[in-house]
Amino acid sequence: MKDLIRRLLTDLGEDPDREGLRDTPKRVEKAYKFLTSGYGADIDQVVNDALFTVDYSEMVIVKDIDFYSLCEHHLLPFFGKCHVAYIPSNKVIGLSKIPRIVDVFARRLQVQERLTNQIADTIRDKIAPVGVAVVMEATHLCMSMRGVEKQNSFAVTSAMQGVFRNNARTRMEFLELIKLGAVAQARPERVASDLACVVDE
Repeated sequence: MKDLIRRLLTDLGEDPDREGLRDTPKRVEKAYKFLTSGYGADIDQVVNDALFTVDYSEMVIVKDIDFYSLCEHHLLPFFGKCHVAYIPSNKVIGLSKIPRIVDVFARRLQVQERLTNQIADTIRDKIAPVGVAVVMEATHLCMSMRGVEKQNSFAVTSAMQGVFRNNARTRMEFLELIKLGAVAQARPERVASDLACVVDE
């Protein structure tokens, strides 16, 4: 990767050997290894058996989880908040594991729609809840700093499974608790205030 970055700098008309850029290829390689570290993560190791049998059947919500990811179309960041809820059947997952699951999938080249579904599917597969819901709100730099250059737009995506999809009252309770009820009321399967990423170049 370092050679690729050097060539890119040269193509841009820069001198990759000048003081400010001399170590840039090494820094970029290190940064991208971290930003894509989700590819090497093992979900079973991340969860680490933090699954517990509990007599609890009410909604569990972890909200305002910060996440950062890279748009797979332009390799530009998108970032925001993730809200996760589930209703247990007979098992719960350690609360700290939910942000870790978010990070595993966020630290890959992504589109927001797929990222949302991957988080929901993983929680479903691990604890077989009555229902699981994931809502993600994100700012996409591929929209705000290039292309359409809409700095104030953001994307909202949702994945609703089980009772969250089939029961409007449960779904609206969740959306009200994360303060997105007005946005998401009409389309429980997916809500988007704008396109997550448009490949126009």
